[in-house]
Amino acid sequence: MEDYISTFPKEVQDILEKLRNTIRTSAPEAEETINYQIPTFKLNGNLVHFAAYKNHIGFYPTPSGIEAFKKELSPYEVAKGSVKFPINKPLPFDLVRRIIEYRVKENLEK
Repeated sequence: MEDYISTFPKEVQDILEKLRNTIRTSAPEAEETINYQIPTFKLNGNLVHFAAYKNHIGFYPTPSGIEAFKKELSPYEVAKGSVKFPINKPLPFDLVRRIIEYRVKENLEK
């Protein structure tokens, strides 16, 4: 995961590291890996993925994670299983934490 993060400019690396740490603390049992060429956390299956792009950070908590927080994610561009957080605005880390906690519960109930 460090190799992936290190390919970005310093300010983007800082955001990605904070996102990674938010996921780690919200899902300490999750395993870090790279899937689909992007950072992935697994816990009883795929938990969440994230990636950096030119203008946004992509966060992929699966369709159920998006659906459960649809109202709170409404200020952002969302698709079926993803949300785009603009890179030039603060990431909503508290919301990300709650989505991860939801996904952990969901995956452990499988």
